[in-house]
Amino acid sequence: MSDLTPTASPIGGAALLNDVEAFHRRFNVFPTEAAYVAVTLWDAHAHLVDCFETTPRIAFLSPEPGSGKSRALEIVETLTPRPVSTVSASANALYRLVDSAAGLPTVLFDEVDTIFGPKAGADEQLRGFLNAGYRRIGGALRCVGEGSNQNAQVFGSYCAVAMAGLGSLPDTVLTRSVIIRMRKRAPNEKVEPYRQRIHEKQGHALRDRLAKWADTVRDQVTNAWPDLPDGVSDRPADVWEPLLAVADAAGGCWPDRARAACLDLIRAAHDNDEASLGVRLLTDLRDKVFGDADRVPTAVILEVLLSMEDAPWGDVDDKPLNSRSLARMLSQYVTPANKPIKPRGIRTPSGFPKGYYAEDLTDAWTRYCPPLPEESATSATSATPQVSKGESVAGTATPIRHTRAETATPAHPATV
Repeated sequence: MSDLTPTASPIGGAALLNDVEAFHRRFNVFPTEAAYVAVTLWDAHAHLVDCFETTPRIAFLSPEPGSGKSRALEIVETLTPRPVSTVSASANALYRLVDSAAGLPTVLFDEVDTIFGPKAGADEQLRGFLNAGYRRIGGALRCVGEGSNQNAQVFGSYCAVAMAGLGSLPDTVLTRSVIIRMRKRAPNEKVEPYRQRIHEKQGHALRDRLAKWADTVRDQVTNAWPDLPDGVSDRPADVWEPLLAVADAAGGCWPDRARAACLDLIRAAHDNDEASLGVRLLTDLRDKVFGDADRVPTAVILEVLLSMEDAPWGDVDDKPLNSRSLARMLSQYVTPANKPIKPRGIRTPSGFPKGYYAEDLTDAWTRYCPPLPEESATSATSATPQVSKGESVAGTATPIRHTRAETATPAHPATV
């Protein structure tokens, strides 16, 4: 599992994690077995956060209230060191909290959707705290002092953070998080009622055991380089490496369970990813619009995208996708010549409408879109209306959709 052979500590790490998982199961119904594994490892990692280069955020998210998110956060609070629960906090207050002499806190944000939700607006400073504090080198430079007697001081932001909220989160936060997508309990899913006066003491007893165990494996975890499952790299590797190191230190069945959970939750996060609308646009252009075509007028692109069922294009920023928003989204990506993707003129027998060229999109398709199965090109071609000479689409004067095979002299680029 790692270059250091995983062995259970004298306290019995595997048995301890089993007890922590069982405590969660008494009060929480998580959507998958992988979620129980990840949350248990995250609880333990909070006691060892100073040993790692990164600390993954954990986010309990759901589409509806009453799905157990706050209760999950409540149980995590009893198991983690120096917990600080909040539903509202300024970034400056959090920076000072992390730098306090009491030690690194475990910050628990409930109702985080009220901070990052679509009606709340983006709190860039708080987002900056969450993003920077994910890695040990993160921090903020602030002036402190009185009047003209000001000195620059770096405030650290590295600490464990758990969140709960409705909907989703900014993609910069999501990619730094283990995502647990909570659901309302089914009638046959029962949990034990949580009574703080009774059960908080039981959670604290487990927390104290986790702290003692963490002290016995601190050197092992600090020097560990856990083996990652095949295909796990980049940001997901940063997120899961601390949790896998904890699992290896615990031993028993936890190294295998941790790696299985890693793959399951990364796959689930990818399947449920709604944050990257740009990648969805690029993929739909490649798979549903262009096919074998080397250029497609903007009017045709919009007609195809807006006709797609279960696609987001009918409601982008509270209105259907149009030529202006399409151009804005695509301009975030670049052509193979490292220039922003922009609409260009497409020469037709009756006009010069604006559109997009496959050659401008190929680099973005390669970098951001999932691999295209061999049969996708054929199906994509049939999915796009074939516009013939003399036809007009969505009010555009005779746009012609050329295929790459029949392309003649390329049209000259038009200025936007």
